[in-house]
Amino acid sequence: MSEAFESRAFDAVDVIRTKRDGGQLSDPQIDWVVAAYTRGEVADEQMSALAMAILLNGMTHPEISRWTEAMIASGIRMQIPRDAVGGRPTADKHSTGGVGDKITLPLSPLVAACGAAVPQLSGRGLGHTGGTLDKLESIPGWRATVTGDEFMAQLRDVGAVICAASDDLAPADKKLYGLRDVTGTVEAIPLIASSIMSKKIAEGTGALVLDVKVGSGAFMKDVDRARELAQTMVALGGDHGVRTVALLTDMETPLGLTAGNALEVRESLEVLEGGGPDDVVELTLALAREMLTAAGMEGVDPADKLKDGSAMDVWRRMIAAQEGDPDAPLPEARETHVLPAPADGVLVRLDAYAVGVAAWRLGAGRARKEDPVQAGAGVVMHAKPGATVRGGEPLFTLHTDTPERFDRAAAALAEAVTIAPGDSRPDLRPLVIERVG
Repeated sequence: MSEAFESRAFDAVDVIRTKRDGGQLSDPQIDWVVAAYTRGEVADEQMSALAMAILLNGMTHPEISRWTEAMIASGIRMQIPRDAVGGRPTADKHSTGGVGDKITLPLSPLVAACGAAVPQLSGRGLGHTGGTLDKLESIPGWRATVTGDEFMAQLRDVGAVICAASDDLAPADKKLYGLRDVTGTVEAIPLIASSIMSKKIAEGTGALVLDVKVGSGAFMKDVDRARELAQTMVALGGDHGVRTVALLTDMETPLGLTAGNALEVRESLEVLEGGGPDDVVELTLALAREMLTAAGMEGVDPADKLKDGSAMDVWRRMIAAQEGDPDAPLPEARETHVLPAPADGVLVRLDAYAVGVAAWRLGAGRARKEDPVQAGAGVVMHAKPGATVRGGEPLFTLHTDTPERFDRAAAALAEAVTIAPGDSRPDLRPLVIERVG
Protein backbone atom coordinates (compact mmCIF):
# COMPACT_ATOMS: atom_id res chain seq x y z
CA MET A 1 0.00 0.00 0.00
CA SER A 2 1.42 3.39 -0.97
CA GLU A 3 2.01 6.01 1.74
CA ALA A 4 -0.40 8.37 -0.04
CA PHE A 5 -3.18 5.77 0.06
CA GLU A 6 -2.32 4.80 3.63
CA SER A 7 -2.62 8.43 4.74
CA ARG A 8 -6.25 8.38 3.54
CA ALA A 9 -7.03 5.05 5.20
CA PHE A 10 -8.61 6.73 8.23
CA ASP A 11 -10.09 10.05 9.17
CA ALA A 12 -8.77 11.75 12.32
CA VAL A 13 -12.26 12.83 13.36
CA ASP A 14 -13.49 9.21 13.27
CA VAL A 15 -10.56 8.12 15.45
CA ILE A 16 -11.33 10.93 17.92
CA ARG A 17 -15.04 10.00 18.01
CA THR A 18 -14.22 6.35 18.71
CA LYS A 19 -12.30 7.23 21.85
CA ARG A 20 -14.62 10.12 22.78
CA ASP A 21 -17.51 7.67 22.88
CA GLY A 22 -15.60 5.16 25.02
CA GLY A 23 -14.69 2.78 22.22
CA GLN A 24 -11.48 0.84 21.73
CA LEU A 25 -9.11 1.95 19.00
CA SER A 26 -8.08 -0.77 16.56
CA ASP A 27 -4.43 -1.55 15.86
CA PRO A 28 -4.62 0.01 12.36
CA GLN A 29 -6.25 3.15 13.77
CA ILE A 30 -3.48 3.54 16.34
CA ASP A 31 -0.71 2.86 13.83
CA TRP A 32 -2.18 5.39 11.42
CA VAL A 33 -2.92 8.23 13.84
CA VAL A 34 0.53 8.12 15.51
CA ALA A 35 2.36 7.95 12.16
CA ALA A 36 0.16 10.60 10.53
CA TYR A 37 0.59 12.97 13.49
CA THR A 38 4.36 12.50 13.35
CA ARG A 39 4.30 13.34 9.61
CA GLY A 40 2.16 16.41 10.23
CA GLU A 41 -0.96 15.04 8.53
CA VAL A 42 -2.99 15.06 11.75
CA ALA A 43 -3.22 18.56 13.18
CA ASP A 44 -2.26 19.51 16.73
CA GLU A 45 -5.91 20.39 17.44
CA GLN A 46 -6.99 16.91 16.42
CA MET A 47 -4.33 15.14 18.47
CA SER A 48 -5.20 17.41 21.40
CA ALA A 49 -8.81 16.24 21.19
CA LEU A 50 -7.71 12.60 21.04
CA ALA A 51 -5.35 13.04 24.00
CA MET A 52 -8.19 14.56 26.04
CA ALA A 53 -10.49 11.67 25.09
CA ILE A 54 -7.78 9.24 26.24
CA LEU A 55 -7.40 11.16 29.51
CA LEU A 56 -11.14 11.01 30.17
CA ASN A 57 -11.94 7.50 28.90
CA GLY A 58 -8.67 5.63 29.32
CA MET A 59 -7.22 2.84 27.20
CA THR A 60 -7.20 -0.92 27.47
CA HIS A 61 -3.86 -2.62 27.88
CA PRO A 62 -3.82 -3.84 24.25
CA GLU A 63 -4.43 -0.24 23.14
CA ILE A 64 -1.59 1.12 25.30
CA SER A 65 0.76 -1.61 24.09
CA ARG A 66 -0.03 -0.91 20.45
CA TRP A 67 0.24 2.86 21.00
CA THR A 68 3.68 2.31 22.53
CA GLU A 69 4.71 0.14 19.57
CA ALA A 70 3.56 2.85 17.16
CA MET A 71 5.60 5.46 19.04
CA ILE A 72 8.68 3.23 18.83
CA ALA A 73 8.06 2.63 15.13
CA SER A 74 8.04 6.38 14.46
CA GLY A 75 11.84 6.33 14.69
CA ILE A 76 14.79 4.01 15.06
CA ARG A 77 15.06 1.14 17.51
CA MET A 78 18.62 0.79 18.70
CA GLN A 79 20.29 -2.60 18.96
CA ILE A 80 22.97 -3.27 21.57
CA PRO A 81 24.34 -6.75 20.83
CA ARG A 82 25.98 -8.25 23.89
CA ASP A 83 29.15 -9.08 21.99
CA ALA A 84 29.45 -5.42 20.93
CA VAL A 85 29.73 -4.30 24.57
CA GLY A 86 32.27 -6.83 25.76
CA GLY A 87 29.76 -9.50 26.70
CA ARG A 88 28.06 -7.29 29.28
CA PRO A 89 24.29 -7.58 29.83
CA THR A 90 22.49 -4.23 29.47
CA ALA A 91 20.42 -2.60 32.22
CA ASP A 92 18.91 0.85 32.52
CA LYS A 93 16.91 2.85 35.04
CA HIS A 94 14.29 5.56 34.64
CA SER A 95 12.94 7.89 37.31
CA THR A 96 9.64 9.70 36.96
CA GLY A 97 11.31 12.75 38.51
CA GLY A 98 11.65 14.37 41.89
CA VAL A 99 13.52 16.91 43.98
CA GLY A 100 17.16 16.23 44.77
CA ASP A 101 16.94 13.08 42.63
CA LYS A 102 20.57 12.74 41.65
CA ILE A 103 20.47 8.93 41.81
CA THR A 104 21.41 8.35 38.15
CA LEU A 105 24.79 10.00 38.72
CA PRO A 106 26.23 7.47 41.20
CA LEU A 107 24.00 4.60 40.02
CA SER A 108 25.18 4.31 36.41
CA PRO A 109 28.91 4.00 37.16
CA LEU A 110 28.14 1.74 40.13
CA VAL A 111 26.20 -0.78 38.04
CA ALA A 112 28.86 -0.59 35.33
CA ALA A 113 31.52 -1.31 37.96
CA CYS A 114 29.55 -4.48 38.78
CA GLY A 115 29.87 -5.69 35.17
CA ALA A 116 26.70 -4.55 33.40
CA ALA A 117 26.46 -2.05 30.53
CA VAL A 118 24.28 0.96 31.33
CA PRO A 119 22.88 2.87 28.31
CA GLN A 120 21.27 5.83 30.08
CA LEU A 121 19.44 8.28 27.83
CA SER A 122 18.46 11.23 30.03
CA GLY A 123 16.75 14.58 29.80
CA ARG A 124 16.77 18.11 31.14
CA GLY A 125 14.65 19.49 33.93
CA LEU A 126 11.41 21.40 33.61
CA GLY A 127 9.67 23.17 36.48
CA HIS A 128 10.44 22.00 40.01
CA THR A 129 12.13 18.70 39.04
CA GLY A 130 15.80 18.62 38.09
CA GLY A 131 17.26 17.09 34.95
CA THR A 132 20.20 14.69 34.86
CA LEU A 133 21.76 16.39 31.83
CA ASP A 134 21.59 19.80 33.55
CA LYS A 135 23.47 18.37 36.51
CA LEU A 136 26.17 16.78 34.38
CA GLU A 137 26.53 19.88 32.22
CA SER A 138 27.74 21.72 35.32
CA ILE A 139 30.96 19.68 35.01
CA PRO A 140 33.43 21.72 32.94
CA GLY A 141 33.72 20.41 29.37
CA TRP A 142 31.14 17.63 29.64
CA ARG A 143 28.92 17.21 26.59
CA ALA A 144 25.53 15.54 26.50
CA THR A 145 25.48 14.66 22.79
CA VAL A 146 27.35 11.62 21.50
CA THR A 147 27.34 9.91 18.12
CA GLY A 148 26.12 6.36 17.69
CA ASP A 149 29.67 5.08 17.33
CA GLU A 150 30.80 6.98 20.43
CA PHE A 151 27.83 5.59 22.36
CA MET A 152 28.69 1.98 21.55
CA ALA A 153 32.43 2.45 22.10
CA GLN A 154 31.86 4.03 25.51
CA LEU A 155 29.47 1.27 26.53
CA ARG A 156 32.10 -1.31 25.55
CA ASP A 157 35.14 0.44 27.05
CA VAL A 158 33.68 2.18 30.12
CA GLY A 159 30.42 0.35 30.74
CA ALA A 160 28.17 3.40 31.16
CA VAL A 161 26.90 6.27 29.02
CA ILE A 162 24.63 9.07 30.22
CA CYS A 163 23.65 11.23 27.26
CA ALA A 164 20.86 13.00 25.42
CA ALA A 165 18.55 10.92 23.25
CA SER A 166 18.85 11.20 19.49
CA ASP A 167 16.07 13.02 17.62
CA ASP A 168 15.53 9.76 15.71
CA LEU A 169 14.46 7.93 18.87
CA ALA A 170 10.64 7.87 19.19
CA PRO A 171 10.09 11.26 17.48
CA ALA A 172 6.32 10.82 17.90
CA ASP A 173 6.85 11.06 21.64
CA LYS A 174 8.81 14.30 21.40
CA LYS A 175 6.00 15.89 19.41
CA LEU A 176 3.19 14.53 21.58
CA TYR A 177 4.99 15.36 24.85
CA GLY A 178 5.04 19.07 24.02
CA LEU A 179 1.37 18.98 23.06
CA ARG A 180 0.29 17.27 26.28
CA ASP A 181 2.11 19.90 28.31
CA VAL A 182 -0.04 22.72 26.93
CA THR A 183 -3.41 20.94 26.67
CA GLY A 184 -3.96 19.67 30.24
CA THR A 185 -3.45 16.03 29.29
CA VAL A 186 -0.13 15.33 31.02
CA GLU A 187 -1.87 13.24 33.71
CA ALA A 188 -3.22 10.55 31.33
CA ILE A 189 -1.57 7.33 32.54
CA PRO A 190 -1.72 5.62 29.09
CA LEU A 191 0.15 8.58 27.60
CA ILE A 192 2.65 8.82 30.47
CA ALA A 193 3.41 5.10 30.30
CA SER A 194 3.76 4.98 26.52
CA SER A 195 5.92 8.13 26.54
CA ILE A 196 8.40 6.70 29.02
CA MET A 197 8.42 3.15 27.71
CA SER A 198 8.62 3.98 24.00
CA LYS A 199 11.93 5.78 24.56
CA LYS A 200 13.32 3.17 26.94
CA ILE A 201 12.39 0.23 24.71
CA ALA A 202 13.72 2.02 21.62
CA GLU A 203 17.11 2.58 23.29
CA GLY A 204 17.75 -1.16 23.18
CA THR A 205 18.33 -2.10 26.82
CA GLY A 206 17.66 -5.69 27.89
CA ALA A 207 16.52 -4.86 31.45
CA LEU A 208 14.86 -1.80 32.93
CA VAL A 209 14.21 -0.66 36.49
CA LEU A 210 11.65 2.10 37.00
CA ASP A 211 11.80 4.46 39.98
CA VAL A 212 8.22 5.74 40.29
CA LYS A 213 8.21 8.65 42.72
CA VAL A 214 5.24 9.26 45.03
CA GLY A 215 4.55 12.40 47.05
CA SER A 216 4.41 16.18 47.00
CA GLY A 217 7.60 16.58 44.96
CA ALA A 218 6.61 13.90 42.44
CA PHE A 219 4.38 13.84 39.42
CA MET A 220 2.26 11.15 41.11
CA LYS A 221 0.94 12.38 44.45
CA ASP A 222 -0.71 9.20 45.76
CA VAL A 223 0.34 5.58 45.94
CA ASP A 224 -2.65 4.14 44.06
CA ARG A 225 -2.02 6.24 40.94
CA ALA A 226 1.72 5.55 41.14
CA ARG A 227 1.05 1.81 41.40
CA GLU A 228 -1.26 1.95 38.37
CA LEU A 229 1.44 3.71 36.36
CA ALA A 230 4.12 1.25 37.52
CA GLN A 231 1.99 -1.79 36.68
CA THR A 232 1.20 -0.37 33.24
CA MET A 233 4.87 0.28 32.45
CA VAL A 234 6.06 -3.09 33.77
CA ALA A 235 3.49 -4.82 31.55
CA LEU A 236 4.58 -2.74 28.53
CA GLY A 237 8.18 -3.75 29.11
CA GLY A 238 7.16 -7.40 29.12
CA ASP A 239 5.11 -6.95 25.95
CA HIS A 240 8.19 -5.64 24.13
CA GLY A 241 10.79 -8.07 25.42
CA VAL A 242 12.41 -5.90 28.10
CA ARG A 243 12.69 -7.36 31.61
CA THR A 244 11.09 -4.61 33.70
CA VAL A 245 10.52 -4.00 37.41
CA ALA A 246 9.42 -0.88 39.28
CA LEU A 247 9.97 0.51 42.75
CA LEU A 248 7.55 3.03 44.23
CA THR A 249 9.73 5.43 46.24
CA ASP A 250 8.94 8.31 48.56
CA MET A 251 9.13 11.91 47.37
CA GLU A 252 7.40 13.75 50.21
CA THR A 253 10.89 14.82 51.31
CA PRO A 254 13.75 15.72 48.92
CA LEU A 255 16.47 13.15 48.35
CA GLY A 256 19.73 14.03 50.04
CA LEU A 257 20.63 17.49 51.31
CA THR A 258 20.90 19.37 48.01
CA ALA A 259 18.64 20.46 45.15
CA GLY A 260 20.46 22.10 42.26
CA ASN A 261 22.85 21.11 39.51
CA ALA A 262 26.48 21.38 40.68
CA LEU A 263 25.31 20.98 44.28
CA GLU A 264 23.86 17.56 43.43
CA VAL A 265 26.95 16.51 41.48
CA ARG A 266 29.04 17.28 44.56
CA GLU A 267 26.73 15.17 46.72
CA SER A 268 26.85 12.31 44.19
CA LEU A 269 30.64 12.35 44.39
CA GLU A 270 30.36 11.93 48.16
CA VAL A 271 28.35 8.75 47.56
CA LEU A 272 30.92 7.44 45.09
CA GLU A 273 33.61 8.15 47.68
CA GLY A 274 31.83 5.87 50.15
CA GLY A 275 29.93 8.56 52.08
CA GLY A 276 26.96 10.76 51.25
CA PRO A 277 23.46 11.06 52.75
CA ASP A 278 21.92 7.84 53.97
CA ASP A 279 18.80 8.10 51.82
CA VAL A 280 20.77 8.66 48.61
CA VAL A 281 23.00 5.68 49.38
CA GLU A 282 20.01 3.49 50.30
CA LEU A 283 18.12 4.21 47.09
CA THR A 284 21.23 3.95 44.89
CA LEU A 285 21.97 0.49 46.28
CA ALA A 286 18.32 -0.64 46.08
CA LEU A 287 18.08 0.32 42.42
CA ALA A 288 21.50 -1.12 41.63
CA ARG A 289 20.50 -4.48 43.10
CA GLU A 290 17.28 -4.48 41.06
CA MET A 291 19.17 -3.63 37.87
CA LEU A 292 21.73 -6.35 38.44
CA THR A 293 19.06 -8.94 39.23
CA ALA A 294 17.09 -7.99 36.10
CA ALA A 295 20.31 -8.35 34.09
CA GLY A 296 20.94 -11.83 35.52
CA MET A 297 23.77 -10.78 37.89
CA GLU A 298 22.21 -11.56 41.28
CA GLY A 299 25.46 -12.58 42.95
CA VAL A 300 27.17 -9.18 42.75
CA ASP A 301 26.95 -6.83 45.77
CA PRO A 302 27.10 -3.20 44.59
CA ALA A 303 27.96 -1.97 48.10
CA ASP A 304 31.41 -3.50 47.63
CA LYS A 305 32.00 -1.37 44.54
CA LEU A 306 31.33 1.82 46.50
CA LYS A 307 33.72 0.74 49.23
CA ASP A 308 36.62 -0.29 47.00
CA GLY A 309 36.55 2.81 44.77
CA SER A 310 35.81 1.00 41.52
CA ALA A 311 32.51 2.87 41.02
CA MET A 312 34.41 6.16 41.32
CA ASP A 313 36.94 4.90 38.76
CA VAL A 314 34.11 4.26 36.28
CA TRP A 315 32.65 7.72 37.00
CA ARG A 316 35.93 9.41 36.15
CA ARG A 317 36.29 7.47 32.91
CA MET A 318 32.64 8.08 32.01
CA ILE A 319 32.97 11.85 32.48
CA ALA A 320 36.30 12.02 30.63
CA ALA A 321 34.90 10.01 27.70
CA GLN A 322 32.41 12.84 27.10
CA GLU A 323 35.15 15.48 27.36
CA GLY A 324 34.39 16.45 30.94
CA ASP A 325 37.14 17.13 33.45
CA PRO A 326 36.52 14.99 36.55
CA ASP A 327 39.17 16.97 38.46
CA ALA A 328 37.89 20.46 37.64
CA PRO A 329 36.28 22.48 40.43
CA LEU A 330 32.50 22.53 40.16
CA PRO A 331 30.80 25.89 39.64
CA GLU A 332 29.69 27.78 42.72
CA ALA A 333 27.01 30.45 42.91
CA ARG A 334 28.22 34.00 43.41
CA GLU A 335 25.72 34.73 46.20
CA THR A 336 24.35 32.77 49.16
CA HIS A 337 21.66 33.52 51.73
CA VAL A 338 20.90 31.60 54.93
CA LEU A 339 17.36 30.92 56.16
CA PRO A 340 17.34 30.02 59.87
CA ALA A 341 15.09 27.58 61.68
CA PRO A 342 12.11 29.47 63.11
CA ALA A 343 12.05 27.59 66.45
CA ASP A 344 13.63 24.88 68.59
CA GLY A 345 12.32 21.35 68.18
CA VAL A 346 12.27 18.33 65.88
CA LEU A 347 11.87 18.75 62.14
CA VAL A 348 8.96 16.48 61.27
CA ARG A 349 8.16 17.69 57.73
CA LEU A 350 10.24 19.02 54.85
CA ASP A 351 8.10 19.48 51.76
CA ALA A 352 9.80 18.32 48.58
CA TYR A 353 7.69 20.41 46.23
CA ALA A 354 8.48 23.64 48.10
CA VAL A 355 12.21 22.91 47.97
CA GLY A 356 11.98 22.14 44.26
CA VAL A 357 10.15 25.41 43.57
CA ALA A 358 12.76 27.33 45.59
CA ALA A 359 15.62 25.77 43.61
CA TRP A 360 13.78 26.55 40.37
CA ARG A 361 13.27 30.18 41.39
CA LEU A 362 16.95 30.49 42.27
CA GLY A 363 17.87 29.53 38.70
CA ALA A 364 18.49 25.78 38.96
CA GLY A 365 15.46 24.96 36.80
CA ARG A 366 13.53 26.32 33.86
CA ALA A 367 9.94 27.26 33.05
CA ARG A 368 10.39 26.57 29.31
CA LYS A 369 12.62 24.05 27.58
CA GLU A 370 14.70 26.79 25.96
CA ASP A 371 15.45 28.63 29.24
CA PRO A 372 19.04 28.59 30.54
CA VAL A 373 19.90 27.26 33.99
CA GLN A 374 22.51 28.34 36.52
CA ALA A 375 25.02 25.60 37.28
CA GLY A 376 25.64 26.74 40.86
CA ALA A 377 22.08 27.65 41.89
CA GLY A 378 20.00 25.65 44.33
CA VAL A 379 19.16 24.85 47.92
CA VAL A 380 21.28 23.20 50.61
CA MET A 381 19.26 21.68 53.45
CA HIS A 382 20.93 21.53 56.85
CA ALA A 383 18.44 19.10 58.41
CA LYS A 384 16.07 16.35 57.35
CA PRO A 385 12.94 15.06 59.15
CA GLY A 386 13.86 13.50 62.46
CA ALA A 387 16.68 15.94 63.19
CA THR A 388 16.69 18.29 66.16
CA VAL A 389 16.94 21.94 65.15
CA ARG A 390 17.53 25.14 67.10
CA GLY A 391 15.81 28.42 66.33
CA GLY A 392 18.12 30.86 64.59
CA GLU A 393 20.53 28.22 63.32
CA PRO A 394 20.80 27.58 59.55
CA LEU A 395 18.03 25.46 58.07
CA PHE A 396 18.51 26.28 54.38
CA THR A 397 21.27 27.97 52.41
CA LEU A 398 20.15 29.44 49.11
CA HIS A 399 22.63 29.68 46.21
CA THR A 400 22.28 31.86 43.09
CA ASP A 401 24.17 34.22 40.80
CA THR A 402 21.22 36.62 40.89
CA PRO A 403 20.44 37.72 44.46
CA GLU A 404 17.19 39.40 43.44
CA ARG A 405 15.83 35.84 43.32
CA PHE A 406 16.27 35.25 47.06
CA ASP A 407 12.93 36.72 48.17
CA ARG A 408 10.79 34.55 45.90
CA ALA A 409 12.79 31.44 46.79
CA ALA A 410 12.41 32.19 50.49
CA ALA A 411 8.66 32.66 49.98
CA ALA A 412 8.45 29.15 48.49
CA LEU A 413 10.10 27.76 51.63
CA ALA A 414 8.01 29.75 54.13
CA GLU A 415 5.58 26.86 54.71
CA ALA A 416 7.93 24.03 53.75
CA VAL A 417 8.77 22.80 57.25
CA THR A 418 6.98 21.71 60.38
CA ILE A 419 8.89 21.83 63.67
CA ALA A 420 7.34 19.97 66.60
CA PRO A 421 8.23 19.76 70.32
CA GLY A 422 11.49 18.04 71.18
CA ASP A 423 10.02 14.61 72.00
CA SER A 424 8.16 14.35 68.66
CA ARG A 425 8.95 11.84 65.95
CA PRO A 426 8.12 12.29 62.28
CA ASP A 427 5.60 9.92 60.72
CA LEU A 428 7.68 8.85 57.74
CA ARG A 429 6.91 6.10 55.27
CA PRO A 430 9.82 3.97 54.04
CA LEU A 431 11.97 5.26 51.21
CA VAL A 432 11.10 2.20 49.10
CA ILE A 433 7.34 1.86 49.47
CA GLU A 434 6.58 -1.08 47.19
CA ARG A 435 7.99 -3.26 44.43
CA VAL A 436 6.02 -3.97 41.25
CA GLY A 437 7.02 -6.72 38.85
